[in-house]
Amino acid sequence: MKRFALMASVLALGLAACTNAPDATRILEENGYTSVQITGYNWLSCSKDDNVHTGFIAKSPNGRQVTGTVCSGLLFKNSTIRFE
Repeated sequence: MKRFALMASVLALGLAACTNAPDATRILEENGYTSVQITGYNWLSCSKDDNVHTGFIAKSPNGRQVTGTVCSGLLFKNSTIRFE
């Protein structure tokens, strides 16, 4: 049982490392989104070429609340905002 808990903790920490809250917030704000809240790692929300999957809730430029993921690669790949 302790081994399972350890493996689950390592997995959770590994997934947390695959987010980038400061960059996601910057990208969203540069595109007109406000009240940005980072929700953490979003599994299966990005393409296989994306290494960073940062979930968010924000207010869109037209005032509606939206949820989605900022997807990006580690090197040489720009970010994409995907919506749920």
